[in-house]
Amino acid sequence: WIPPRTLHSSTRKQRSKRSKIQVHRLSRRKRRCQEKVGKDMEVKNLKLYVENMTILQENEKLRKKANLLHQENLSLISEFQKKFSHFHHLSTTLFLLHNH
Repeated sequence: WIPPRTLHSSTRKQRSKRSKIQVHRLSRRKRRCQEKVGKDMEVKNLKLYVENMTILQENEKLRKKANLLHQENLSLISEFQKKFSHFHHLSTTLFLLHNH
């Protein structure tokens, strides 16, 4: 024969112990899940960083290429102006002669 108080107390302790074990398991599972999410985020962050660096490098290459093309364009304009400046002087002279 077991007194009712002892039986009730023993059952409560078992439930309490079981609850603690369940809480511990859930906490461990939650922590593992958070660690996995953290690692996944790290991997995604690293991939985005690498992609960003690649874009920045490509951007720098394009900027240099655009600068070279701009310099080439200025040079060609200068050559064009030198080559055809005598036509401008001639047309101005003809215009002045024609109007007098």
